[in-house]
Amino acid sequence: MIGDVQGFPYRSSKYITEFFEDCDLPFVHDGSTRWAWTAERLGELLAEPVQHQHSLPGRFVNVFRVLMDRSDAVEGDEDRSVALETLNGPLRREGFEAFFDDTLTVQFRHVATKRVSETSNPHRPFHPEEVRKRRELAAFLDRCSEDELIEDILLPMFRQLGYHRITSAGHADKALEYGKDIWMRYTLPTMHVVYFGLQAKKGKIDSSGVTKTGNANVAEIHNQVVMMLGHEIFDPEVNRRVLVDHAFIVAGGEITKQARNWLGNKLDASRRSQIMFMDRDDILNLFVVSNIPLPAGAVPATPSPELDEIPF
Repeated sequence: MIGDVQGFPYRSSKYITEFFEDCDLPFVHDGSTRWAWTAERLGELLAEPVQHQHSLPGRFVNVFRVLMDRSDAVEGDEDRSVALETLNGPLRREGFEAFFDDTLTVQFRHVATKRVSETSNPHRPFHPEEVRKRRELAAFLDRCSEDELIEDILLPMFRQLGYHRITSAGHADKALEYGKDIWMRYTLPTMHVVYFGLQAKKGKIDSSGVTKTGNANVAEIHNQVVMMLGHEIFDPEVNRRVLVDHAFIVAGGEITKQARNWLGNKLDASRRSQIMFMDRDDILNLFVVSNIPLPAGAVPATPSPELDEIPF
């Protein structure tokens, strides 16, 4: 990553620091020998806990995914095959190898077991920077509108998770929604396409008779889910109308156990199997481990130097 080997652009001290900023890491080069300092930082990342024995730590993998981005290709190595072979030299000595997947994202697998290292496991331990990011995102969820939840959080997150043709119904014309805030599709490894509808609520979803302001009652969700699963959507890429295969119910707050059970009892067995829930914790964890930049409204404002000098 410092660029002293074939296939990689040269990076001075300033650009090494900028590179780690792009990786969402708080590393600032101190002016010492570049290769030694960088090796120490990578050693710190490599020492972090892993979910499985034959895999690499998430933040370590993400550094190399940023490093191998096609936009950083050097002249004569536009497909980054030279850079990939250079990277695989030391990796293979440790029993791993890097490769490009179908989306041209670099992946890492253990040579003997063929296990691919994952960075997006939402149940892995979080690191201090990820804990800070999660806290700032939680504060944003407390104050954002329902439209901001959809546009600034859910749409970027589902795109990063591999869903495509993501279409937001918006809230300008409720008659066009048919119970869906978003529809999208996901292509399975077998190339079969699965369609998803998503209904989002900003606050808590409960089953109480009297619902607090800002929360949603599950009876309202029931009506929207029935509409979502019963109405067709038009997919312009295949030029035909299709039914939604699965429905996501997403809440910026808690989805109570009572609400989940009430909805399950109201739906027949076939439709019950089509419903998936995603509450506040799911959103926070998935957003953080997917390495998505925080929305502009979630980033704390930088204190003004002039204000700091004003005596109170």
